[in-house]
Amino acid sequence: MSIASLAPLAVVLPFLGAALAFVLIRQPRIQRRVSLGTLAVTLALEVLVLAFVWQSGPVAVHLGGWAPPFGIVMVADQFSSLLLVISSAVSLAVLAYASGQGAADGEEGGPLSVFHPTYLILVAGVSNAFLAGDLFNLYVGFEILLTASYVLMTLGGTGSRIRAGITYVVVSVVSSLLFLIAIAMIYGATGTVTLADLAIKLGQLDHGTQQLLHVLLLVAFGIKAAVFPLSFWLPDSYPTAPAPVTAVFAGLLTKVGVYAIIRTETLLFPSDHFNTVLMWAALLTMLVGILGALAQTDIKRMLSFTLVSHIGYMIFGVALSSVLGLAATIFYIIHHITIQTSLFMVTGLVERRGGTSAISRLGGLAKLSPLLAVLYFIPAMNLSGIPPFSGFLGKLGLLQAGVADGSPMAYVLVVGAVAASLLTLLVMARVWNRVFWRSTADAEDPDPVLLATAPDASGGRSMRALRTSKYVDATEGRFAGENEIPILPKMMVYSTLGLVVLGVALSVFAGPLFELSQQAADAMLARTPYIAAVLGAGAP
Repeated sequence: MSIASLAPLAVVLPFLGAALAFVLIRQPRIQRRVSLGTLAVTLALEVLVLAFVWQSGPVAVHLGGWAPPFGIVMVADQFSSLLLVISSAVSLAVLAYASGQGAADGEEGGPLSVFHPTYLILVAGVSNAFLAGDLFNLYVGFEILLTASYVLMTLGGTGSRIRAGITYVVVSVVSSLLFLIAIAMIYGATGTVTLADLAIKLGQLDHGTQQLLHVLLLVAFGIKAAVFPLSFWLPDSYPTAPAPVTAVFAGLLTKVGVYAIIRTETLLFPSDHFNTVLMWAALLTMLVGILGALAQTDIKRMLSFTLVSHIGYMIFGVALSSVLGLAATIFYIIHHITIQTSLFMVTGLVERRGGTSAISRLGGLAKLSPLLAVLYFIPAMNLSGIPPFSGFLGKLGLLQAGVADGSPMAYVLVVGAVAASLLTLLVMARVWNRVFWRSTADAEDPDPVLLATAPDASGGRSMRALRTSKYVDATEGRFAGENEIPILPKMMVYSTLGLVVLGVALSVFAGPLFELSQQAADAMLARTPYIAAVLGAGAP
């Protein structure tokens, strides 16, 4: 038995951890340790699976011993294994961040005690989606992560979160219904839902039926991936959730939709019939998303729009249907999961330090908290595509793929991608200038928390503001006379720092990572390794 045959444990372990965490709901410290330990073990297992798969090729695990196309199959190939590792690494960092926040705020007996089991179920759903070897199991993975996300999004039960949760639920149900209808129609037309089997049988259907099934899947996955014009729900849903929830949603949930689109375009429908449509969708997603970000006055909403914009870069690479385009997309997905999550985590720290995430009410944070300024600046420049960061290298790969394509629409996309990147830099620089660089005195209606830590005219701390700020009196509580300031929980800072360092590591090791991405792209476009792993070497 190979180590890759243990890949289903990437789903099983988080479920078991969630059950144990729920039992320990009245033991918050032990619960946190169990949750973090579960994800750490899962990550270690996934690293071993990735190493094996990269040497030996895709591995299929037939659950229950049923041969396809009758049984449930899970497939670990280069692409899914890479996403498993990066998603678990990011999930572990966010869980540590949430644990630090819960311990500092004294919410162990409140909603955060439910957070840990629900969060692990979310991770299990994401892993199930990445490993699913049939459409129905992919649907199950989506439903697991979406059900968990409903709970996480409405933690605390505030009015804004409930409203955002309702919008999220309605959109997700519509998307899931479309996906389920597509599955039923595909099964009716082919008699199977196993992806490897469908890769063969869908090509035998008439052209009209293929197009209908293709469109249904693209629309269902396009909603989940927040591709324009199906992205309207995201900016109003994500910013209302608690900081750790927003961070993990931004990093992972839309990428599961992108993953499903890539599988659809490379394995099920490898023709280029919808490439032009996807190119237009990519262009509009990039530009509409970043123009929406320019209009925002809140950091979380601004980052939500940049998230939409950068989904367009991934669709750009998929639409090119080339090895270079797909390799750049895989590289960019890894980059974006890490960087976007770290930016939302930094925003949570900004909100604690300044009392708000409204850009107009913040200022002087570079002087008040230099480390926080560094934690924002590095991923912000990375997302903007400044050399030599991974954001620049990923975008450069996409631009090279677009130029190599040579079609007029590809050149339009290249121009659009450059414009969106420059506008991203403008958005990130605007936040830097107003939130970190300008003085606190220039902030409009600053929050009392910010005033409590701002220097007065003599250069000291404003003790009057300190005494009148209830928020400061209620923070973690390590104060000392005139140095009284709100202290950011160490675990929140260290986990954010770890993810920022991971983002830098992606730049340092960009060469090997891009080589791995190219190998994964080669295997997916060839299709044969995946099909042979599931159906056997003799499969047509």
